[in-house]
Amino acid sequence: MANIISDETIEYVGILAKLELSDAEKEQAKADMGRMLDYIDKLGELDTDGVEPMSHVFSVENVFREDVVTNGDDRERLLSNAPQEKDGMFVVPPTF
Repeated sequence: MANIISDETIEYVGILAKLELSDAEKEQAKADMGRMLDYIDKLGELDTDGVEPMSHVFSVENVFREDVVTNGDDRERLLSNAPQEKDGMFVVPPTF
């Protein structure tokens, strides 16, 4: 294990994550973080010449459509269901 995590680093990560870790949990976290960093170092050994960088595994494209109003002005049809209307608006009982 080439990456040794210090006790101070574990304390700091615990503070950032707002975790209270026991001594056993701190030791386990140190071992886990060391293994993660070792794996990242292992990935750094891969030959990536000719591999195009990407931000997503699948190609992602924004699909834009023309912003077109489709419902039009149906005020008369909508107000035909209202029990009361005044000046093209619904009349509702006052609430306090």
